Amino acid sequence: MFVGLDMGTSVAKAAAFADDGTTLRVESTPISLGGHGENVEQDVEEVVRAATGVIAAVTEGQAPALVAVTGQGDGLWLVDAEGRAVRPAMSWMDGRAGGLVADWMADGTADRLYRRTGNVLFPGSAGPLLAWLDRNEPASLDAATTAACCKDVIHLRLTGERGTDLSDASVPFLDPRTRTYAPEALAALGIEHRAGLLPPIAATLPYGEAREHIEGLTRGTPVTSGPYDLPACATGAGVTEPGDGLLTVGTTLACQVVVERVALDDDPVGFHLATARADRHMRALPAMTGTVALDWVLGLTGTTHDQLSELLDASPRGARGVAALPYLSPSGERSPFVDPMARAEFTGLDLRATRADLVRAMCEAIAFAARHCLEAAGLTGQLAVCGGGARNSAWLRLFADVLGRPLRVARGPEPGARGAVLAAVAAHGDTLGQRLDIAEWTAPEAVVDPDPAGVTFYDEAYVDYLFRVASARERWHGPADTRGSGRGSGRS
Repeated sequence: MFVGLDMGTSVAKAAAFADDGTTLRVESTPISLGGHGENVEQDVEEVVRAATGVIAAVTEGQAPALVAVTGQGDGLWLVDAEGRAVRPAMSWMDGRAGGLVADWMADGTADRLYRRTGNVLFPGSAGPLLAWLDRNEPASLDAATTAACCKDVIHLRLTGERGTDLSDASVPFLDPRTRTYAPEALAALGIEHRAGLLPPIAATLPYGEAREHIEGLTRGTPVTSGPYDLPACATGAGVTEPGDGLLTVGTTLACQVVVERVALDDDPVGFHLATARADRHMRALPAMTGTVALDWVLGLTGTTHDQLSELLDASPRGARGVAALPYLSPSGERSPFVDPMARAEFTGLDLRATRADLVRAMCEAIAFAARHCLEAAGLTGQLAVCGGGARNSAWLRLFADVLGRPLRVARGPEPGARGAVLAAVAAHGDTLGQRLDIAEWTAPEAVVDPDPAGVTFYDEAYVDYLFRVASARERWHGPADTRGSGRGSGRS
């Protein structure tokens, strides 16, 4: 039995797998978010209890061959040598460093850092959070031994081993050429004197053995950490070859494509996440839109997710001329362009428009946004899909038509936990004495083929979508600030 542990932002999930990839059991428990306003924090002890609790529940007293940990990326989890918190964890959603990021964008620091690392700055990543604490709460940094990510804190508490993997180390300090921390990246943010807080980077994945007192695990059980949830889901969906991609239709759209080089000369947007192979990176363009935009329009129209298929069937392609832009996040958009002023809109409305037209227009807009991100990321091969939004077959068919390619529905449940196990065995199989059939573990549950007529229709509609994006950006900032909104450019 192999256990994958996925520590999400609001839910801890553990899945037990047989050696052929069959899911044996899945357990989950909620995790709370604290703080107020821009402060978004989590109780480290609550998170650790949630992790050990779901492990104990899913193993049911059996000793697993392995526990592989993945989870939310970014944020800042300050802990001592034993993995005990010196302050509440700062979530990747924390906004206190927003002013610093705005200053770095204005003075060119953010652009120079991207040219070095291939990753954008955003307020909830480790660099800005470290810099904010150094200016406002230096005593917390002085008391800490490690500035970690969530999964690495869990690994430290389970095994006593301090470290991180290449994917979490990527943002924002990793030099992709040397695959080590870039001192000039820390210096650019004024935190070079805090370099000792960064955990050592494992060549593949951090590895350790469970300590005797851990609930649900016997002493000596192998435990690994990483990759974090975005690349772990890609691994779990079998996305490993250059040009292949994964679309996660969740609260936000997580769009990833495997690339062979880090495009340091491109306009700064998104992330390049290092993998165990030096010639493979995950080009990640996580948008701010997703099912959150669908939830909003369903609430506005007094409809529910249970009615989604019926609503899509009740409105034809093109929603009778109603069109939408899906940028509903108060913080704007971050992929495939960065614009804090991005806002949503409906056009083409008249008295004949129905609730179904509004819902279909937003579903089409979200699919167009996914295509925009995936093209900017370099998608040329196969595309896998997962996430809550992918469970609706009618919307999934719409995605296939808009994207113009078959969609491989990732084997479920919990592709992140599945990917963590596969990555662990790939990295430490010799030590574990284990081998897994990757093709068997990642065989898709289904393949959704596009309708040729739908592809033709949406190819034309997508050109109109890009035109509307460009026009909207003129209204947000004026004509001089609109750059690179053309087909698939992803430029900011």
